[in-house]
Amino acid sequence: MMKMHLKNLVAGMFGAVALMSASALFATEAQARELRIAMQTNPGTAQYDGLEKFAELLKQKSGGKLTAKIFGGGVLGGDLAVISAMQGGTIDMSQMNASLLNGLSKEFAVLDFPFLFESAKEAYAVMDGPIGKELMDLLPAKGLVGLSYPELGFRHTSNSKRPVKKLEDLAGLKIRVIQTPVYVDLMNALGANATPLPFPEVYNALEQRAVDGATNPLITTVVMKFDEVQKYMTLTRHQYNPQIVIIGKRAYDSLSPDEQKVLREAAQEAAVYEREVSQRKEKEALEVLKTKLEVTELAPEEFAKMRERVKPVIEKYTQQVGPEFVGRVYAEIDKVRAAK
Repeated sequence: MMKMHLKNLVAGMFGAVALMSASALFATEAQARELRIAMQTNPGTAQYDGLEKFAELLKQKSGGKLTAKIFGGGVLGGDLAVISAMQGGTIDMSQMNASLLNGLSKEFAVLDFPFLFESAKEAYAVMDGPIGKELMDLLPAKGLVGLSYPELGFRHTSNSKRPVKKLEDLAGLKIRVIQTPVYVDLMNALGANATPLPFPEVYNALEQRAVDGATNPLITTVVMKFDEVQKYMTLTRHQYNPQIVIIGKRAYDSLSPDEQKVLREAAQEAAVYEREVSQRKEKEALEVLKTKLEVTELAPEEFAKMRERVKPVIEKYTQQVGPEFVGRVYAEIDKVRAAK
């Protein structure tokens, strides 16, 4: 009887160990996670290339436990809808223009200020420094976590009606803009009729002449085939758009500290890669567009006129965003310029 009891006890112990091992294995497998990433642009853009690099790095650094699936072309909704979905936990991540977060934290609106940055390197230094960190620190309270700042780059102005060689040529042109108040006021101040639209709607709006033109980086114009429905391009460089890679706080908090570290490292390395690709592709896109559109480079005096015209817009939104914060942004830019 004693031997039988001992045998049953040992068998039970082995069974328990086996069950624990199976549970541990299941738990390990359960930790494997595919993150759903929404974005507006398509393969071929530097932004999409950057997210593909992020997915590659994430899988590599996590040993396959974390993977990412990219949903491009706005198939999961426009940027503003995606922000809400990330907060609610139905979409994990996104990459978008950082200024679109101004509805959550007004400070992000400063990134839409016209002629804020003179060069991409200047923008990198500011976004990777104290100002960029301060902006990201505002997000967790809004249900999001910022990871890195890739770029969309400098915007230029295209249209289907006439060459824009001077400020006055913008008068009356119906121009699609991103859905931020600063940008609407900016284009209206330059004499155009600003029309905010979600990015996935832009091609059809241009094709159907619902709008005359749009403002985009050159590579976006090529990849999205906007050049098929536009005739003229003016290199206005009126705005530089930092992008931001963000994850919903619910999704972020569901990861272990080690996984969060891997996520951040992958996002930051991918941002460096994306910026390099962006700069290269922008130069290539200019050469392509010169063969398809009438491309105009503005004279210095026209840039000066534009800067003068948008001063009231900057003053208006400085008051809304907060003079103290805006002052520190410009002070940081001055510091970067002085260090050149």
